Amino acid sequence: MKKVLVTGAAGFIGFHLCKSLVTNGEKVVGIDNLNDYYDVTLKTDRLKQLEAEENFKFIKADLAEKDKIAELFAEENFDMAVNLAAQAGVRYSLINPHAYINSNINGFLNILEGCRHNKVKHLVFASSSSVYGANTKMPFSVHHNVDHPVSLYAATKKANELMAHTYSSLYNIPCTGLRFFTVYGPWGRPDMALFLFTKAILEGNHIDVFNYGRMQRDFTYIDDVIKGVVRIMNKVPQSNPEWSSDNPDSATSYSPYKLYNIGSNNPVELMKFIEVLEDCLGRKAKKNLLPIQPGDVPATFADVDDLMRDVGFKPSTSIEDGIKRFVDWYKVYYKIN
Repeated sequence: MKKVLVTGAAGFIGFHLCKSLVTNGEKVVGIDNLNDYYDVTLKTDRLKQLEAEENFKFIKADLAEKDKIAELFAEENFDMAVNLAAQAGVRYSLINPHAYINSNINGFLNILEGCRHNKVKHLVFASSSSVYGANTKMPFSVHHNVDHPVSLYAATKKANELMAHTYSSLYNIPCTGLRFFTVYGPWGRPDMALFLFTKAILEGNHIDVFNYGRMQRDFTYIDDVIKGVVRIMNKVPQSNPEWSSDNPDSATSYSPYKLYNIGSNNPVELMKFIEVLEDCLGRKAKKNLLPIQPGDVPATFADVDDLMRDVGFKPSTSIEDGIKRFVDWYKVYYKIN
């Protein structure tokens, strides 16, 4: 039995990961600050499910609380750490930029320091497909240069990758970064399109459709994401003996460091996504067609060759199955006939 720290345990991905780990017999300590970026009730309801599990312990804490995080690492003696806590959302970073520095930069530094001083055997951390920024070469590969972010959120995630590499290089900490591509499914985030659209359509309200519906996203179902994360947790990165400073590969290193895309490898146009949702709800959406917003990118498309090669996994849930499962959960959770 391993002892695993999961930050952001009351969040969407964190909740599902904790549930999977305790089901598989791991001992999990989850931390979360339960902030009000979105409905705290959803977070506490996720937590209630986790706290019913014998192998789960919850600690309310903010990653930016340096001393508290240091104490937690020293007391618990984790085998692994999975950092999923972050101030999320591209559009919110235009409104409250300081929240992103406090959580995603200062908070992540405290996690790195905890791993450094307590000999954590593997740090897995959430990055984002947003790091691809202004890139247009598709599919997005972890071996591509990602030096042109178009949102502060993306810049903080790119910074996390650089910070993790620094600690891997200096202190030989095995670090794996995961670039998630538009994760959706039951217990999802209310600030994301599927949740917003479902609520609005059921209430008879208009939905905002940016880039006039021509946006493409590599929507990735939550169960697929968790399977990928668990497999990667069990594959501790090694140094790449073929890494060359003359032609540096950003996805690997001379130190124990690796990056992976976690995406479906199957981009879907936003209008198609809405049509599938309309079919599942049995209702038509009223659409406000709008231009693309600052910080958004027109398309995402994940190259998952490295994921398939290294851990033998590729997400496979269709958009039709995934959206249906979300709608079924939504109706039960919100008691909608």
